[in-house]
Amino acid sequence: MGEGNQTSVAEFILLGLSQDPKTQVLLFCLFLITYLLSIFGNLLMIMLIQTDSRFHTPMYFFLKNLSFADLCFSTSIVPQMLAHFLVKKKTISFAGCSLQIVVFLLAGCTECALLAVMSYDRYVAVCKPLHYSTIMTRRVCVQLAVMSRISGAFACSVDSAFTLCLPYQGQNVINHYFCEPPALLKLASADTYNAEMALFSMGVIILLAPVSLILVSYWHIVSTVIQMQSGEGRLKLFSTCGSHLTVVVLYYGSGIFAYTRPNSKAMNEKDKVISVFYSVMTSVLNPIIYSLRNKDVKGALRKLAGR
Repeated sequence: MGEGNQTSVAEFILLGLSQDPKTQVLLFCLFLITYLLSIFGNLLMIMLIQTDSRFHTPMYFFLKNLSFADLCFSTSIVPQMLAHFLVKKKTISFAGCSLQIVVFLLAGCTECALLAVMSYDRYVAVCKPLHYSTIMTRRVCVQLAVMSRISGAFACSVDSAFTLCLPYQGQNVINHYFCEPPALLKLASADTYNAEMALFSMGVIILLAPVSLILVSYWHIVSTVIQMQSGEGRLKLFSTCGSHLTVVVLYYGSGIFAYTRPNSKAMNEKDKVISVFYSVMTSVLNPIIYSLRNKDVKGALRKLAGR
């Protein structure tokens, strides 16, 4: 598509993570293993939580929702990326690019809200243990999960509308490995200021607002744990909350870097590597982090393996 062609772009070319054929084969193997682990780990978490009565608690209810969001999140990106490692021309249609953006944003923004909800659940469990069962009822848990999805859908609709309603004519080469709004905006044939501000605003709402809630929750949790007399009780609580906090740091840290800074005119290699953390790595790390640091999950896995 030439620079003078004013017809709308029908497809985009993705440059990917590397142009070197040998590196692409290596990356294909690495991301295939990562994706299979992500699918297996999250499906296993969902199955365990669904079938084992020990996990019919608010914390695991939210973890099941998180695992489902992770499945959608990684599946919207990784299969396409794997296919592109094996072909010379890495193209994606405008419709395919639009669908990828919508699913990626919907799952990603929902996950942001869910992580904040999970921090509130831990806050109630640690700081208000006597009232936990009356506060975190089944109805409240369902309402919080639904609100997470509604907030995710709202942020997704704003970001995708501002990004996809812009005209794309002429340039069609995206310096990225998937269709992500900041990378796509660089190819728009019109002023992108409003779209950039919309992305920044949604980034603040869906990233910084939940992070603030998480920090407040953990401030109260740490204050409560420090006052505990039992060393064993402290260790157990730090272990449970530590799993959640590890996921939060990995996911929000990379996401905030990408979505709450001024939109630079060039997507560099550092930006692409940081995108790998929140688009690929967290979905495989979530089930590993939660299962390795949890005796109940490890016990359920041993029980399942012993059958």
